[in-house]
Amino acid sequence: MSEARMKELRSDVDELNELLKLAKRKRAQDLISLEVRKLETELIKIKETIAKNAQAESTPAPSTAPAQSKRYQIKLNGYGWDQSDKFIKIFVTLKDVQSLPKDQVFCKLTEKSMELHVKDLDNKDYLLVINKLLDSINVEESYWKQKTDMVVIFLAKSHPNVKWSHMTELEKKTEDQRNNKMKPPTPDMDKSDPQESIMSLMKNMYETGDDDMKRMISKAWYEGQHKKKDTLDL
Repeated sequence: MSEARMKELRSDVDELNELLKLAKRKRAQDLISLEVRKLETELIKIKETIAKNAQAESTPAPSTAPAQSKRYQIKLNGYGWDQSDKFIKIFVTLKDVQSLPKDQVFCKLTEKSMELHVKDLDNKDYLLVINKLLDSINVEESYWKQKTDMVVIFLAKSHPNVKWSHMTELEKKTEDQRNNKMKPPTPDMDKSDPQESIMSLMKNMYETGDDDMKRMISKAWYEGQHKKKDTLDL
């Protein structure tokens, strides 16, 4: 029964992978990739069950044998990146990763996302996920390499020679919002009272500035008031 189920699952995975290559929309790609991962997980569980049953039948483990340690998945957040005209290069530091077989270090890519999987490195699994890339990538021309204590992923740009300002859409949106918040509004030059425009600008700078900016504006306002008073006394 298990063998028949495994054969059926392999056929389903192969067919879904073919559909993934044909899928154009990101949502469709994500749904197909999710289903593939589910089927692959079921395959692994069946293989493990068969292996355990075979081991139990041939050489039963002694009662004093230590329990097999559980493997944990660690989600990675830190990475470095650089770019050339053709590639976005992502650098992920992992000690001794070069010692793993190539099939234990792999990436799952779509046009706007990437996942790095590192399996069984010092009895731990590692995962790096980057979603909503700033621009689309060419999955077929992308690749990765294991180097000493590092994995380097080469994401082929769909639009060569276009420079990326950020890695993801979210990072760019966050910085744009921060810059817009800190940028003082342009004074309305059509106002009849120039003094009102200046006061409005200084008020905005005071409200959005840091402590040093607030102290500087307060000092300038204080000194200006005293100069105005001295002029009136004369």
